Amino acid sequence: MKIGITGATGQLGRLVVTRLKAKVEPENIIALVREPQKAEGMGVEVREADYTKTETLDSALQGIDTLLLISSSEVGQRAAQHKNVIEAAKKAEVKRIVYTSLLHADTSLLSLAEEHRATERMIKDSGIAYTILRNGWYTENYTGSVQGAIAGGAFIGSAGEGKISSASREDYAEAAVAVLTSLGHGGKVYELAGDEAYTLSDLADEISRQTSKDIPYKNLPEADYAAALAGYGLPDSMAKAIAGWDVAASNGALYDDSRQLSKLIGHPTTPMADSVAEAL
Repeated sequence: MKIGITGATGQLGRLVVTRLKAKVEPENIIALVREPQKAEGMGVEVREADYTKTETLDSALQGIDTLLLISSSEVGQRAAQHKNVIEAAKKAEVKRIVYTSLLHADTSLLSLAEEHRATERMIKDSGIAYTILRNGWYTENYTGSVQGAIAGGAFIGSAGEGKISSASREDYAEAAVAVLTSLGHGGKVYELAGDEAYTLSDLADEISRQTSKDIPYKNLPEADYAAALAGYGLPDSMAKAIAGWDVAASNGALYDDSRQLSKLIGHPTTPMADSVAEAL
């Protein structure tokens, strides 16, 4: 059985390929990437597959039985890009699609959700067997700011006291591999999130504990947080989006207590404290 992974040189994709090689013969794994030169040394077959170039997709998906469609990183263009992949999968007679969606995509307040909802509909309408992995937030989305928080003396955001059930990127990669390599997932929609929910105040407390420094959490109005992010060099549109996601988090958009992720991977998800330690 040939398994194809789109976005295989991305942060999640590389982890999936590495873990998959421990369970599947490397000759049955196909890395689907926009720039093949970036996939050197992965130890699997590499094919050019650009979400925006249908001619590459039509050839790249030939002979693939199961496709892991890792969502595009280009917010605002995802639905159109995913449509290209799904249509190419139909032409290539791919037997199953596993898609990395968004936690509670059907009801989520996050601005990211609509493109995921559209993709889920397209997959279900395609007639191809599917499994939807509704991934929650990566803890790394927040721990990537740890060094900046230390330098600035505070962890800033707009999430208030919203609970965040994040997990490490490794946890989500392990879940994808579990679904790709086992039976019984047809037509399933999994809400994947960390076992441990925390607030950004809790995160700041953990940073303080591990660094022996006083790093408080400073909650900002959405506009002020967006302005601060723009001041750090982020494009205005991305700064506003991130601030908006934090506000959605304050209303529960990143919380889930079903523990479906730890059930899939067979062990507890990575504690936030461990991710902080890694970031440090």
